[in-house]
Amino acid sequence: MGGTTSNATKTTDENLESLSLIWLDADVNNSRENIDVQKRLRSIINYLKTFQHPVECEKYIRSVPDGDRMLFIVSGGLGRDLVPRIHKLRQILSIYVFCFDRKKHEEWSQNFTKIKGLFTDKQQLVAQIQSDRERRKKGDEPILFTVQGQSTSELNGQFVHSQIFIDVLLRIKSTPTDKDEFISRCNTIYKGNDSELKIVKEFNRKYSPDKAIWWYTRESFLYRMLNKALRVQNTDVLFLFRFFIVDLRQQLNDHRCAALCRLYRGQMMSKDEVKTLRNSIGQFISINSFFSTSTDRFVALRFLDSTSDDLEQVLFEMDADPSVTTKPFADITKLSYFQNEKEILVMLGSIFRIIDVHHDDNQVWIIKMTLCSDDDHHLKAIFEHMKNEHGGGEKNLLSFGNVLADMGKFDEAEKYYLRLLNHLSPDDPDIARCYHGLGNITDEKGDYDSSLEWHKKSLDLRLKALKSDHPHLAPSYISIGCDYFNKGDYQQALKSYNTAFEIIKKAFGESHPDIAMCLNNIGCVYERQKNYSKALEYHQQALDIRLEYLPEHHPEVGQSHHNLGNIYRCQGQYDLALKHYNDSLTIKTKSLPLEHRDIALTLENIGNIYKDKEEYQEALKYYKKAANIYCSSLPPTHPSVLQIEEYIRYLS
Repeated sequence: MGGTTSNATKTTDENLESLSLIWLDADVNNSRENIDVQKRLRSIINYLKTFQHPVECEKYIRSVPDGDRMLFIVSGGLGRDLVPRIHKLRQILSIYVFCFDRKKHEEWSQNFTKIKGLFTDKQQLVAQIQSDRERRKKGDEPILFTVQGQSTSELNGQFVHSQIFIDVLLRIKSTPTDKDEFISRCNTIYKGNDSELKIVKEFNRKYSPDKAIWWYTRESFLYRMLNKALRVQNTDVLFLFRFFIVDLRQQLNDHRCAALCRLYRGQMMSKDEVKTLRNSIGQFISINSFFSTSTDRFVALRFLDSTSDDLEQVLFEMDADPSVTTKPFADITKLSYFQNEKEILVMLGSIFRIIDVHHDDNQVWIIKMTLCSDDDHHLKAIFEHMKNEHGGGEKNLLSFGNVLADMGKFDEAEKYYLRLLNHLSPDDPDIARCYHGLGNITDEKGDYDSSLEWHKKSLDLRLKALKSDHPHLAPSYISIGCDYFNKGDYQQALKSYNTAFEIIKKAFGESHPDIAMCLNNIGCVYERQKNYSKALEYHQQALDIRLEYLPEHHPEVGQSHHNLGNIYRCQGQYDLALKHYNDSLTIKTKSLPLEHRDIALTLENIGNIYKDKEEYQEALKYYKKAANIYCSSLPPTHPSVLQIEEYIRYLS
């Protein structure tokens, strides 16, 4: 038997909070007393998972993301063998040994600092976990940040898309049922947890927008769920939370600080996280959560834990000028559930510049930062361009789906397109846009027949509403051309691309980004037909137009470099191919999320160059990087996954 939960304490399979409770004991589910204890434990920490066998338990613990934290209850006999293997895992916050003979286990347990005690009485065990839970500090919780402009450049695309995602999320039109949908989800998540359901019921009955900060700072499901969702970018949960996030932003705006402040935040961080910050002096950091700080340095220092042997103590010192940022920060002392922490709450998505990082005499890392204007970072051009692509004003589910698709989150995007279709009237123009989006997603998944079907349905609707040369038809013809291209019907592909080309040329002239897309796609057809000189001509024209009209780090500029790399590789000009692939990789990592499939495609092709040059270890390195992205974003049967795994097996 693996991980289980009893009926009395049934939890959902997904942990929507950062903290969980794991209990390993051969008899954990075998008595009424243990079931009652489980119920009490769930009132302290909602997500409880029980195990009767150590192998399954260890496998589960190691599968939990580094950012999550676990309290681990284990019997003495099983703990003696398992604790030494898992003690150093960052996910393990505390360990509680439940046994019948304390003396038998005192000697081995003394070697492990995370063991909080040996317990022979279950009521004392529960009381200790309750006490530790109440004393758990905000500084223990990981914060989600992305750095723009690291030497590796690997996080820049994440930086841009985290900002775009937040921007669109906060502009989605609210509906009367938003809160009801949120409450329904909470009732499901906390089913069987009477104490938390009581708070959910209170929230449903008493919540008002002017109390958003009070509710956020209260120790409850709201704070824990929202912070976890922001950290792991759980788009479903964040979508449900959007009404609450909007209310939080409005309250911060209404009470925003008027004068320059010096802010402090105590934080426990891993050595790798500290190293990232040390290597990023002078760069920008986006805090992708609400950032709790204090004007009192000593209050911030209280959140640090000097006993941790695997985490570093970090104190952020930040200068914040309200006149330079559109992201608000406010003194919430009088608005907070707790009014003794001199707390300044900073809006999620706020951008800081790292000024200095040093170790002080007390072995605390001091990170000095300045709150920045949205205009300061050098990715402003690409950020503004991508933001404008989604348009201004109020947004709907279509915009949200489009953003998710741009981020490579195709399953999530598909869900919101389909959800919107269920609510649209038969003559709504967004139906055609949804069909088009669904076609793009099925194309990304390799289902080209379904993609063609969706794109044709979209075109049919548009033809009924628009003139035959209307520029809004061009995206449909381009996408239908891509579908035929992927199916190997190059004549039909060229026909569709040329139709789009003529429509765009008539509307905008021969020098326009959409003309560049047509030229790019026609170049791909010539490449497949092995007419490399013609392909090179079209791809170079596409690149020239894109460099004229788009920001230098736009994904479509990266696409042109990638395709030029393909042509030069086919011609055996490996150095030129490698140059264009590397240019493409640099641009894509500045403008796309880390797990985006287009980054994997370029990594794979760089691997192909090294394989062609018989530099097999270099090839293997790039294939493995590509495989990590493919395997995390595509189903295991997808052709890209199967092919990259074959390459790796061949070279290993």
